[in-house]
Amino acid sequence: METVLLAPGHAEAVNRRRRIVVQNDLMGEIMELFGCDPGKLLEIAFHFVDEPGSQIDSIVWDIDYFLPKDGVTANAGIRKWREQGIDIVALLLKEARKRGLESIWNHRIAEVDFGANGVGLGLETKSRRKVEHPDWVVRSWWWQGLWNLASPGLREYKLHYLRDVAERYEIDGIQLDFSRHVPCLPVGQQWEHRAHATAFVEMVRRMLLEVEAAQGRPLLLAAKVPENLEGCRIDGLDVAAWAEQRLVDIYTLGSRTIDVDIAAFRRITEGRNIKLYPCHDDHHATDGYRYPPIEFFRGVFGNWRQQGADGVGTFNWASATVDVYASGGAKRYAGGPPSQRQAYREVGGMDTMRFKDKTFVVQRRGGYPWAEGYFNRNDHAALPAVLPNDGRSLELTLAVCDDVASLTDRVTQATLLLVLYGASSGDRLEIAVNGVVVDIDGFDREWKDPQIFSPKPQPASGGNGLYTTDPEQRLCAAALSPSPGLFKPGVNRIDVRVAERGVYRPGQNIVLEKLELGIKYIPETADTGRGG
Repeated sequence: METVLLAPGHAEAVNRRRRIVVQNDLMGEIMELFGCDPGKLLEIAFHFVDEPGSQIDSIVWDIDYFLPKDGVTANAGIRKWREQGIDIVALLLKEARKRGLESIWNHRIAEVDFGANGVGLGLETKSRRKVEHPDWVVRSWWWQGLWNLASPGLREYKLHYLRDVAERYEIDGIQLDFSRHVPCLPVGQQWEHRAHATAFVEMVRRMLLEVEAAQGRPLLLAAKVPENLEGCRIDGLDVAAWAEQRLVDIYTLGSRTIDVDIAAFRRITEGRNIKLYPCHDDHHATDGYRYPPIEFFRGVFGNWRQQGADGVGTFNWASATVDVYASGGAKRYAGGPPSQRQAYREVGGMDTMRFKDKTFVVQRRGGYPWAEGYFNRNDHAALPAVLPNDGRSLELTLAVCDDVASLTDRVTQATLLLVLYGASSGDRLEIAVNGVVVDIDGFDREWKDPQIFSPKPQPASGGNGLYTTDPEQRLCAAALSPSPGLFKPGVNRIDVRVAERGVYRPGQNIVLEKLELGIKYIPETADTGRGG
């Protein structure tokens, strides 16, 4: 395969400023507003973008379902707009251009099937196209099967659709979204079939370059892929080959994860002008951290920027406040927490997070049944973890973006918190930070966390985001006050050891559910505004 040649103006488009890239899925809004005045949808879609201090520079429009499939528009609200001569896609793109925003079209590689209203899951009706083309389908967790990129016919079908989008609308590029869903290649043979996924990426790249030449403006290609090279291999995505052959301009890294191997992607893209944007999903969130406070977001996005990301991305975040949603008649779809709104003014740059309180956590796994492969599952996360009963330490790593040790004059408090299940009053723990043992200040044996369900399994992520506390929950929290000087920017080692069990019976283990480091600062006196 020959390396793709890019036009001189292409590099300038790749290098646009993208502090925050928002993947905007308006499905919830469409379900609620259902063919309302399109002006209300536009108000909602751009509300956070338009707020003072917003650091949003790019929108990935995740609205494939807005367009007819095989000439049919299933959703009645979208159909109503079309009958009135309203092209809602063109309106959204026009409003984005007015604001100087980049617009990327998102294409879900293996989406589940939509229901009769065009937005929900198709739980009753078989997909006509999947029935007609069984070779286009890979059998997996989704009852109708998912799209199979090993099929040449499917690749051509998708290419035709994406060419139509690129030629019809004034977009700045296309993102191939492999997070929705895996598998997209034969199960158990994904890596053996990687050439088929590569062939499709090359087809889309060359098509976009043809349209780019005809229209006289750059068209970028992004790929949303798993957060590390191992995960890409499991799912059959040869991201190193894509980079070597210059098939992509942007890698969107991960979605339902806070641990992203930016350094590995930087190695395979070195010298090729490919941008890296790790992404955070706050609907199918990292287990235990759905709708978190702003300190969590600062820690996650700050780590990514410190690790070398070119910018950061969001997915499944609200676009507006609860009041703005309600003003359009939305009742069920109430938007996200206030911390999302605040994050859009802060997390696009390290300077706008400087001297602001942060929380750094060790990732938790579980709770994502909608995949067969690697993407989104977080199966390799370190927590929850059973603590050894034989005196050995559980070794964990904790990423910290700030140089806390050099900021001791600004740090007012450092708190290390361990949330445990199964610990009794006679148990004695030993915790070390980068080899230094730190005394435990005390235990809270009435600790509650509505997003921890032990001893029951963690439920599937998603839903309405409302959690209730079980009054019978039996967790224990251990709090420590380590010296800020113990921490370094980057990876820190935390060792947790059971020094003594009070009462131990076989099978009654202590489970470490969460580990968090909170850093509190003396704040700066002046807000840094839109900088970053």
